[in-house]
Amino acid sequence: MKEPNLVHKQHMQSGHRTGLAALLVLFVLPLAWSQEPTITPNYREADIRQIVEAVGEVTGRNFILDPRVNAKVTMLSSTPMSPDAFYEAFLSILQVNGFIAMTAGDVIKIVPDASARQYSGLLSTDNAAADDIVTQVVRVENVGAAQLVPILRPLIPQYGHLAAHPGSNMLIISDRASNVDRMLRIIRRIDQANDEEIEVVRLEHASASEVVRVMTALTQTPRTDGVPVTTSLVSDARTNSVLIGGDKSERLRIRALIAHLDTPLEDGGDTQVRYLYYADAEELSTKLQQHFTQQAAAEGGGAPTSTTANQVSVWADPQNNAIVVNAPPKMMRSLMGIVDKLDIRRAQVLVEAIIVEVIADRSSDLGVTWAVDGSGSNSAVGITEFPGAGTTVLGLGTALGGSGGTGSPAGLIGPGLTIGVGRITDSGTSFAAILTALQGDADTNIISTPTIVTLDNEEASLNVGQEVPFLSGSFSNTGSVGGAINPFQTIQREQVGVKLTITPQINEGDSLLLKISQEVSSIASSSEGAADLITNERTIETTVIVEDGGILVLGGLIEDTLRESEQRVPILGGIPILGGLFRNRSTDLVKTNLMVFIRPKILRDSTQTAFETNSKYRMIRDAQQGGRVELMPGAGRPVLPPVEDYGYTPVPETNDIAENE
Repeated sequence: MKEPNLVHKQHMQSGHRTGLAALLVLFVLPLAWSQEPTITPNYREADIRQIVEAVGEVTGRNFILDPRVNAKVTMLSSTPMSPDAFYEAFLSILQVNGFIAMTAGDVIKIVPDASARQYSGLLSTDNAAADDIVTQVVRVENVGAAQLVPILRPLIPQYGHLAAHPGSNMLIISDRASNVDRMLRIIRRIDQANDEEIEVVRLEHASASEVVRVMTALTQTPRTDGVPVTTSLVSDARTNSVLIGGDKSERLRIRALIAHLDTPLEDGGDTQVRYLYYADAEELSTKLQQHFTQQAAAEGGGAPTSTTANQVSVWADPQNNAIVVNAPPKMMRSLMGIVDKLDIRRAQVLVEAIIVEVIADRSSDLGVTWAVDGSGSNSAVGITEFPGAGTTVLGLGTALGGSGGTGSPAGLIGPGLTIGVGRITDSGTSFAAILTALQGDADTNIISTPTIVTLDNEEASLNVGQEVPFLSGSFSNTGSVGGAINPFQTIQREQVGVKLTITPQINEGDSLLLKISQEVSSIASSSEGAADLITNERTIETTVIVEDGGILVLGGLIEDTLRESEQRVPILGGIPILGGLFRNRSTDLVKTNLMVFIRPKILRDSTQTAFETNSKYRMIRDAQQGGRVELMPGAGRPVLPPVEDYGYTPVPETNDIAENE
């Protein structure tokens, strides 16, 4: 005899109708009331609302459907199911179609899963179905809750919720019970106590800084298994201790190695040879010996005793740039600590001075000189002569035939325009007039960018220029034989160019204290057309503070000079229009603009030094004009080779340092 069975079959047939054709067949066989009824559901393209009605009839639950709940569902089963199993299958159908069942007392709300976080759910996975919405608060003990959020976020569906509360170090998870239970298992595996602690190992004989240097070189070697090394070592010079941080197994291994290194020295002290990298061995050995002598004298209340004086000796080996130290362990640690702090790479400073000088010189001369002879016997009855007027009637007449004249007036013709008019007769009135006009323009535009590199707190000088000859005098003497005249001149040479002397001092941060002595001298062009040389000299001596890479103006000069002069004959020179024949005028206008800037840059390492060197090297190389030499086939112009030819890889230019080209 068969066991009692409740069979529920519902088939969806396709026909001319668009609705759902459901067939619900219930067979009740009340032969044994102790057995639970079963159901075998079969749905094809059934409306989900009708399935909700069937679940309510079988399980006796009450449902409230959200208006947005609408879907076609297919569910096929070949084995009977209990009402509870049928309800679990119904919850899976809802999950597949993007809906969720929310229990609210005796009513179950079916809503889209995107709205699940807005409804109250269970506060624990205990006694919760796999598809029930659960909001769980998880306390994290050993890991930061905020650090777990980006790790767990991909495991939470879009309708779920995951947030961290840093104040209490808790995680808030809202999702289906099955996924929340999985998240809890993952969190328990991650939230493990860390055995990384800090241990302090006090040394009795070895130097803490030396031990840390050796152990750091050992621990920084990459492991063959690819596991990253997280051990850290720090020395404390005051207590001569080593601080070890990292995994427990690594700390045990390092402690064992330190124990082997911390071995006692011989009673007679120890001798160490220390090779220096940057410091000078002779200078450093002298300073160390003085330091020990002063320290021993301070401890003994006077001069050091012979016993203590024989315990320490420091001498230098210049060939190897090394110092040899013999001292007791305590004094040895002190001396080696001083050497560690002094034998460091000193920063360098690149200083660029930008000197800009613009001079505009304008001049204008206009004058008339004349002479009138009324007797015909070379006696002038009227003449005008002005100093500095260039070619004049009197000078030209002297050259043509006057007393002491040479008969050649070409040497008296001055610069500019010279126009002469007149009439020379044996009887009657003779006259001559000369008009001279000169206008000159002279512009000077000088940009100098001297560059110098020096160590921190080291004075450096740069002198770029040339010696220019200046005529200081001319003499002539009569020789003893034949009375020959021997003329000669004396020449004085003066240096013209750029002189830069600077002493940089790097302060805390990125500022520099600069002691600067700047001198700039040059030859100025003159608008007067004179043959004499005029030199300009500008000197600045100052102390300034400027930031690393910044530009600071050291000083300058802005000068605007106007000179107007007029020479004229009294009364006659004031007559309008005609008075121009009795005047000589000149005007000079000089405008000078001079500015001196400074730009220092700290070169702390070899990378910055290489970058600046490559930049200047390429600038000079690009300025050279390559190619063949005219009239010499096969010959080439000299050009600097690329930096790579010297076996050096140039640093790529990634910053925005401007080049003054």
